[in-house]
Amino acid sequence: MIQSKLPHTGTTIFTRMSQLAAECGAINLSQGFPDFDGPDALREAVARAVLQGHNQYAPMTGLPALREQLALKVQRLYGRNLSAQDEITVTPGATQAIFCAIHALVHPGDEVIVFDPCYDSYEPAVQLAGGICVHQRLRLPDFAIDWPALEAAIGARTRLIIINSPHNPSGALLSRADLDRLAALIRDRDIHLLSDEVYEHLVFDGAEHQSVLRHDELYQRAFVVGSFGKTYHVTGWKTGYVLAPPALSAELRKVHQFVSFTAVTPLQWALAEFMQQHPEHLAELPGFYQAKRDLFCALLADSRFVFTPSPGTYFQLADYSAIRPDLDDVAMAEWLTREQGVAVIPVSVFYREPPADMRLVRFCFAKRDDTLRAAAQRLCAI
Repeated sequence: MIQSKLPHTGTTIFTRMSQLAAECGAINLSQGFPDFDGPDALREAVARAVLQGHNQYAPMTGLPALREQLALKVQRLYGRNLSAQDEITVTPGATQAIFCAIHALVHPGDEVIVFDPCYDSYEPAVQLAGGICVHQRLRLPDFAIDWPALEAAIGARTRLIIINSPHNPSGALLSRADLDRLAALIRDRDIHLLSDEVYEHLVFDGAEHQSVLRHDELYQRAFVVGSFGKTYHVTGWKTGYVLAPPALSAELRKVHQFVSFTAVTPLQWALAEFMQQHPEHLAELPGFYQAKRDLFCALLADSRFVFTPSPGTYFQLADYSAIRPDLDDVAMAEWLTREQGVAVIPVSVFYREPPADMRLVRFCFAKRDDTLRAAAQRLCAI
């Protein structure tokens, strides 16, 4: 008999819904990946890197040229001067980065505060480290932090707080005032921060991403996680990074070197080249995805779904209470996939204890315009 270390964990909802979409021939707006390719110049750079022989191990911390480009980006966007040598680590995916950051800090019995709804990789990583997740519900309908509840949840065993902005699945954004308030709460405590910022460039309506990198006090105790896959439309490349002060980076690297050691070499060469030659990509990204959000929301305007346009990410939540209030959101996701031909993600799966009356599903609008139009046509016919 195998005694599972994750007895309550099965195949993720993202895999299950994508499989169901394939089985049913449904339009897949569930799992968060584009149905279009990354920039031609980036893909061509990978081919060159492979053919030029960049196929052996890169340094454990990441290709120096790529870490230098990240340092330049951070200085340009957030005004922080990072050491490419001591504060930047390239990883094979942001999920691995999150795993290593958690294992660098969390000891058996330590408590980690997470905000529901939250990304599904956080808790398994905490459990495997022997820690305990303390779940705090974000306040509906705006998915804001409940500050009195957070203050009450912080205790002597609190080791880490995980935040996520722009937020998956809601798209909500943390403000500078939120970061200041968080800093005040943990100022005199031995608590660290993990800031999941993989959607940092997907912020809409003229808003500015309030990265922890902008906050001098919080950065000194933080791991900041980013994703090349999300930023450059290449989620299958599974390449991410962690930015952290030297002492925290050193602890993260102790774990990272024995989980994967390094990230894929030719992908790092290609990303470094593309970042250097095409800095305009980052500036254009918010407008690119806002146009897709606006198109999708306009297409759904005549549907029976109720929604507010997402402030960030490439996800759009919608309330289906006017359509099938008799179905919980898991059943609704399956019904939409099987019967209506559009696959979505139920929001309750991002909670430990979801609100009983929750009737929300998550659409991914990182799709070609014709995909969005075809999906909306089916949804508006319900």
